[in-house]
Order: sequence, then C-alpha cells, then structure tokens
Amino acid sequence: MAQFRLQGSKVLAVDLMGDAVKARNGSMVAYSGQMSFKKLSGGGDGLRGMVTRRLTGEQMVVMEVRGQGTCYFADRATEVNLVRLNGETLYVEADNLLCTEATLHTGTSFAGLHGMTSGNGLFTTKVEGQGWAAVMSDGPAIILRVSQGMPLRVDPGAYIAHTGNLNRNFKSGAGFSTFFGEGGGEAMQVEFVGDGLVYVQPSERVTIGGDV
Repeated sequence: MAQFRLQGSKVLAVDLMGDAVKARNGSMVAYSGQMSFKKLSGGGDGLRGMVTRRLTGEQMVVMEVRGQGTCYFADRATEVNLVRLNGETLYVEADNLLCTEATLHTGTSFAGLHGMTSGNGLFTTKVEGQGWAAVMSDGPAIILRVSQGMPLRVDPGAYIAHTGNLNRNFKSGAGFSTFFGEGGGEAMQVEFVGDGLVYVQPSERVTIGGDV
C-alpha cells in the first residue's frame, strides 16, 4: 500500500513498494529509487471514464507512477491536504485533485448548477474506494462540518471538495445591501444540506461568470 505523507505543507511525499498512484500530469518534483511514469488519457477509469470526461469537458490529464522508493508531488506551491477514504466518496473540483492511490476509482458526477463554478461544465470529479487522496487548496484549507438541520453555504469560488451524505444546491445570497445596489459580491452561493464535511480554501477562484 502506498504511504502518503506531507513534506511541509506544499509537497506530497508518497512511499511506494512496487505499487502505484495516479497523479496530476507534470506534478512530480523529485523522486528517489526506481520509478516509471505513464500518461493516462482522460483521467477516469477505463474507456468509460475517458469518454465521459471528453463529453463533459472536465479536463484532467493524469499519470500513473509505479515503483520502489519515494516520489514527491507539488503544483504551483499550493497547500496539500490529505483525505483518507474508507469506502466513502470524495467529490472534488478537478483543478484541486493532486494525487490518489491507484486502488481508488475516479470518474465524473453530475453537479447541477454548481458545475459552473470551475468552468468545467455541470460535472465534478468523483473519487471512491479505500485509500488516500491528496487535495490542493490556495492557502490552508478549512474543513467544515454539516449536520442535519444545520446547512452550510459556501462561496462557489472557495469550494474545493466534500464527503458524506450531502445534497448541494445553487442559491441566491441576496441580502439587504444587494437590494440597494451595494452587494458585497456574494450574491450566489452553494448550499450543502445533510451530514458530511466540506473543504473550503481561503481564496476565491475566478468562476465562469466572473465574481459572484
């Protein structure tokens, strides 16, 4: 089993003993030992995943890294957050997924109107199974709990990922100042309802509609 650990806050170190991981293409910054690198088209599992990504416009080129030793991954000096999956499903923006164990299955999931946040259409990346995933954030991520009767609203540009039994809906955040033409730029939000965890970064990516 591949061992995931952080080397500082912005580099992922993965110890391999003949097993493999799937990582964002070009994210390897160093390695020791014997490694092989193989580009995987589409980013999903098999032909279905590849075709789905082409149809939905969710662009994510990944590589398979296999070998004996330690491989180091990073991307644009962003923060790296480790997520351990034990049969759960991780939903994550494609731009924020750095690396997963090869045992995890990746694909796409319909995200409804929320898909407009990343500019990748109406779909988001889905990671399932048992193993580690590494998620990137622009600044240290915070993990927010959503419980029954306590919904959470998140700025679309700050959302990274979520796990658990959550439903998400695109909502208007119009408030008093918005009606008087003095909105603070937070008129559109994503609401999470149910039970689970939401990962949020302390910065806002540019969405398909600009500032929201």
